[in-house]
Amino acid sequence: NGDASNPACHGIAGVLEAYQRSLRRVQLYGPTNFAPVVNHVARSAATVLDGSQYFVLLIITDGVISDMAQTKEAIVNAAKLPMSIIIVGVGQAEFDGKIWGLGGTRGRLGG
Repeated sequence: NGDASNPACHGIAGVLEAYQRSLRRVQLYGPTNFAPVVNHVARSAATVLDGSQYFVLLIITDGVISDMAQTKEAIVNAAKLPMSIIIVGVGQAEFDGKIWGLGGTRGRLGG
């Protein structure tokens, strides 16, 4: 939502509002490192294990992941936390399957 001290969005309306706001402020550029933001959200999710909150990390990217090994490790470490990660590729980059190597559709993602 652009507020580092209180990054929560409430409901779908809050997510859409944050997305619209970010379109006007964010400039996409590389390198494309996902692990730091996955780890950041995972740390927050790890503090609320009582079922009262669920975290959704929406990553909108215009480039292929630069830190794939670290990102896979971060996702595997976050797998048991109350969170989901959604990655959307936009723009002219060639998402040649590398980004999709993160999916666990054929079993658990390996590090």
